[in-house]
Amino acid sequence: MDCAYSRIRITSLLIPFRPAFSSSHQALFPSTLKLSKFKRLVIRNACGFDENESFNGFPITPNKLFMQEAIGAEYGEGFETFRQDGPLKVDVDFLNERLQEGFLKRIRYAMKPDEAYGLIFSWDVVVDTRALKLNAWNQLASEEGQEIPEDGDVQRLILNAGADQVLHKVLLWGKEESEMDRLKLRLTQLYYDNLLGVTEPMEGLLEWLDAVSTARIPCAVVSSLDRRQMVEALDRMGLLKYFQAIVSEEDGMESIAHRFLSAAVKLDRKPSKCVVFEDDPRAITAAHNCTMMAVALIGAHRAYDLDQADLAVANFNELSVINLRRLFANKGSTFMDRQKQIIEKAPPKRKLTIDTIF
Repeated sequence: MDCAYSRIRITSLLIPFRPAFSSSHQALFPSTLKLSKFKRLVIRNACGFDENESFNGFPITPNKLFMQEAIGAEYGEGFETFRQDGPLKVDVDFLNERLQEGFLKRIRYAMKPDEAYGLIFSWDVVVDTRALKLNAWNQLASEEGQEIPEDGDVQRLILNAGADQVLHKVLLWGKEESEMDRLKLRLTQLYYDNLLGVTEPMEGLLEWLDAVSTARIPCAVVSSLDRRQMVEALDRMGLLKYFQAIVSEEDGMESIAHRFLSAAVKLDRKPSKCVVFEDDPRAITAAHNCTMMAVALIGAHRAYDLDQADLAVANFNELSVINLRRLFANKGSTFMDRQKQIIEKAPPKRKLTIDTIF
């Protein structure tokens, strides 16, 4: 991948043979995006890092791996981009309207309805990130002469909470701020080291991706990892060819919902036609805020914690392409639109008049 091109076109697809945008959408979504609330995106180089800021070829700057990210899109938040006639708001409603299928696509989707969907996979359901994070914490504790409690509830807190909260309130490693920064940096390094050894995806994922690829349903994967790390990991697992879009740290998304919306744009599918695969209740809420369907993978959280999902399964082996159609079976274009109550008014009473004959 050309370095200069990756810095300019942050919404470019990883796989060159399937474009992310149609020609009409390129004018609507220029490459220079800006998040709502006037927070500028920080685009990092995806093709190399400064030697002083790398560890075994990977960045060691603080990222969102061990942070509890905002859900996003609660109040119609989205992107802001600039055109010649001024700023343009790009939120959920805008994307659902502007990414409507054209005439030819509507005909094609009528014959092959599965192709109208877009699938968005969280990195947590692609790789066993729970094991990676827990191993990183155990290795850090061993280096610091500490121990990680074996209690299941404590380990669940360690995996789901941010690093600051874990260090201060769960593990009680209360130290100076500079020391906390060093521990978080080392924790990220250990995570990347463990990621290098991952060669197998989650159970049933390869078969599921092969099935949706046969049905020609485009897929995207989202994460706060660096793009190069994601590409290398996907390549090792033999999954790279199945994903037409990748949303990574370089895209500068500041919430879970923003990642989902960015993936929808890259897949050229309106959010209301996308299905998110997640294992976190907060991410399921973010998907629904984006008008997307949500399929929950039971494991990282208990089944009753995922009851808000549209469908919950133990693993990908339980899924079939027909499940996607059933998710949208009762969802028309105006299913969730606010409706006005029609009040039937009584007909006006006729006025009685007296005719006078002269």
